[in-house]
Amino acid sequence: MASYSKYEDKKGNEFYKVQFYLGRDPQTGKSKATTLRGFRTKKQASNAMIAAKNDFINGKQKKPKNRTFKDVYVDWYESYKLTVQESTIARTKGIFNNHILKAFGDKRINTITVADVQKAINHWYKITDRNYKKWFNYTSLVFKYAVKTRIITENPCSLVTIPKMKRTYGKKLENFWSIDQLNQFMNCIDPDKELEKYTLFRVLAYSGMRRGELLALTWQDISFKDSSVDINKTVAQGLRGKLIIQPTKTKAGRRTITMDDTTMLYLKRWRLSQKQMYMMYGFNTMNKSQLVFANSKNKLKSLNTPLKWLNAIIKQNGLSKITVHGFRHTHASILASNGVPVKQVQDRLGHDDVKTTLQVYTHVSESDRRKTVQIFNDAMKN
Repeated sequence: MASYSKYEDKKGNEFYKVQFYLGRDPQTGKSKATTLRGFRTKKQASNAMIAAKNDFINGKQKKPKNRTFKDVYVDWYESYKLTVQESTIARTKGIFNNHILKAFGDKRINTITVADVQKAINHWYKITDRNYKKWFNYTSLVFKYAVKTRIITENPCSLVTIPKMKRTYGKKLENFWSIDQLNQFMNCIDPDKELEKYTLFRVLAYSGMRRGELLALTWQDISFKDSSVDINKTVAQGLRGKLIIQPTKTKAGRRTITMDDTTMLYLKRWRLSQKQMYMMYGFNTMNKSQLVFANSKNKLKSLNTPLKWLNAIIKQNGLSKITVHGFRHTHASILASNGVPVKQVQDRLGHDDVKTTLQVYTHVSESDRRKTVQIFNDAMKN
């Protein structure tokens, strides 16, 4: 049964509208009615009604015409955040808010062209050396979602020309130290005056663990009996910049590593000193979940604190510059240079596959380069 009626718009023009029953919604089982308007004649209204009924019977739903890229991103994001850890969610949200949504957010997604995406990635390429590829890949994920949900038919990212990564001239600064450089650094810290700082950097250097893994350590992770450290969690930056503890970066990242006796002695010294110091602050450090390295409020230490300490020591003593992650590189480099099999290095560092260990952490030191030349020269003399 249909009901036709006339109405006037704001300018006084007459139009027809039709109200009619579509049928039962197959998903909800509820009766569904609708109203169509804006027709010059009753015949036009009738034809539109018949077409709408056919679409409903055949399960064709009217696609939203005005969905913006941001609208689709919001839907995609709700599913995406269920697949990753909170720290990744926070980074992803920042990338979209700071870059991708600025380029596409208010545009209707079905009007965004290959040229629009090409213009965006060209701009990103100009302002960042490496991140432009990551931003592009995230952009493509939203378009892929739009294709899967039949909002658009093609992903414009698939036809974009991705700029080549910029190359720089000159010698690349290595982010690791030699044994002599590491010893020089450690000698710059007096453990009698700065025991926590000395212990923190010694654990980093002698374990090869990540910064977040170090700052997440609790005393129950330390086995003085076995001289080992159980790495099972990491500190990361979550939503709204809040520090959080979450599982290790990868499955292989959960590991137990053996430590040297001297490092374990410094950990024992620091544990005793921490108990005495924090008792003065009114904190009970006897519980098993007590952080090994905490801030003055006995909470998670800032991820930036080790870097501030490191940079200050480097500046004061004129040392070669590396990052906190450079201690991990240094650890792997020393192991590799002294003949430790790469599979063992992989296990100690907590990599999922040996390829990552080979590509990122196995460095060749200056002494190794000299050895290579000497081996060749000795071979030529024989």
